Amino acid sequence: THNLPPGLEYLNKLDQIIIHQQVDLLEGLLGRETSSKYEIKNHLGQRVYFAVEENDCFDRNLCSPIRAFTIRIADNTGREVITVSRPLRCNSCWFPCFLQELEVQSPPGTIAGYVVQNWDPFLPKFTLQNESKEDVLKIIGPCATCGCFEDVDFEVKSLNEMSTIGKISKYWSGFVNNVFTNTANFGIQVPVDLDVRIKAVMIGACFLIDLMFFEHSLDAL
Repeated sequence: THNLPPGLEYLNKLDQIIIHQQVDLLEGLLGRETSSKYEIKNHLGQRVYFAVEENDCFDRNLCSPIRAFTIRIADNTGREVITVSRPLRCNSCWFPCFLQELEVQSPPGTIAGYVVQNWDPFLPKFTLQNESKEDVLKIIGPCATCGCFEDVDFEVKSLNEMSTIGKISKYWSGFVNNVFTNTANFGIQVPVDLDVRIKAVMIGACFLIDLMFFEHSLDAL
């Protein structure tokens, strides 16, 4: 534990992480998006971190699911402990050169790892990498992510894809609640002894999955 990045000691004993998007009252009244804010909690519902997405109005309203973003994650004292950044990339499975990638830093300025999308014609697939860009784990989602208002699971697997060690889940906490608030609720389940840096990278993967597959899943309702 002596070599843990400052602030990540909170993740050291966690095997479940909950990410809950906060609804901005102004956003609800005006009908347009403001900067996304999130609470990151443990399995007891206690806040461990809070997160704010940084981008501009142009990115949010015109580029939306493909937009560049930086998410700054701070502990309860306000100290920034994780930075998640993603460049602007074309969002198409037919152009592998534009596959999604994001970088996770912890502490800010020090690479903790990467999330890299893998090309696949049928399934959402990602590779988690450490700070040296060495592959560590895979994430494989279902062929359909709409879920019909049921939980949607992205499985965390070993590199050979033979064993499942955890999952990232999109929770549909309630039809009415989600229709009117369009909030994101995600759960991350991982082995408790997983490297805390990779747990931080998993949080970054969760934000990327939300942006790619769920951000506008309720807009047509």
